[in-house]
Amino acid sequence: MITVGIIANPASGKDIRRLVAHGSVFDNNEKVNIVRRVLLGLEAAGVEKVLFMPDYFGIGPKALDGVKISMAVEFLDMPIMASQEDSIRAARLMEEAGVRCLIVLGGDGTNRAVAKGTTAIPFMPISTGTNNVFPFMIEGTIAGLAAGVVAVGAVPVEKATVQTQRLDVILDGQPADLALVDVVVYDALFIGSRAIWEMEKVREVVLARALPGNIGLSSLGGCLYCAHLDPEHGAYLRLGEGIRLSAPVAPGDIEEVNIAEFRLLNVGDEVEITFKPSVLALDGEREAEVRPDQDVRIRLSDKGPRVIDVCKTLGEAAKAGFFTKPSKESRASCLLLALGICRTPCA
Repeated sequence: MITVGIIANPASGKDIRRLVAHGSVFDNNEKVNIVRRVLLGLEAAGVEKVLFMPDYFGIGPKALDGVKISMAVEFLDMPIMASQEDSIRAARLMEEAGVRCLIVLGGDGTNRAVAKGTTAIPFMPISTGTNNVFPFMIEGTIAGLAAGVVAVGAVPVEKATVQTQRLDVILDGQPADLALVDVVVYDALFIGSRAIWEMEKVREVVLARALPGNIGLSSLGGCLYCAHLDPEHGAYLRLGEGIRLSAPVAPGDIEEVNIAEFRLLNVGDEVEITFKPSVLALDGEREAEVRPDQDVRIRLSDKGPRVIDVCKTLGEAAKAGFFTKPSKESRASCLLLALGICRTPCA
């Protein structure tokens, strides 16, 4: 069966940046509404089955309540840990189940967790978090329709998606973790609160992507490199006395930051982390404590998830006539044309 997976994070859009900045709160009931519209878009595209990650809020069951669909729906048989491990495990199970597309509701951190589970399936990332760079704001119906078009094979994956980059964290010579947007070296001894907001404690930033229109620490690279940084490069920045830069580092928080060193990174380049002890924040959340005796390197890789380009996907589908359903009259005209009885092509 043509199957699409849905991973919706009930915890996204609620971290401490609502208190220390002006981040919006993303209500779980709104996630339910988005998923409901996604389901209708998927069914319209011809998807036959949806596989849900279970969660403590019950986003999937609530979305199904009150909506009429003919698709088969299943929930993964897995424990709910109420942590990023849920998204990692769900992504792995969905790859094993043969889903053709993953719809992810959450922020950069949620998508990072899903990417730790699989990068073999195209992502349709819907933003429901804070400081998001990887997922984007999109109407649920359109997201479901685009994901469905890819799942049913109406547009080839190579045409419908964009290959993204990632940052691999190499600890003592072994891959230990990854980030989809940025790795931040933070002047702290313990992880503590996961979100980062004190710019005076940021020492180094490694970026897989950076555009001046981004929010968060990737905006530092965007504002510096807007004419030079393309999708095939990353960037490294060391904060300290040097160029004074103004950038939107959090919602409603535009700060002046001093950049002592910056350079572009090619795929395969590594950055050695020299500020130790410290904490590494991956895609906006503190994840790992770095000891003085550890060898830590960040490598730019081109093995990130493939992400659906919605406008291109729907445009290619329209060009191929995916949305066109000829009337009985036009079908009759086509038949007459094929038989040589009529010389006027049908619409």
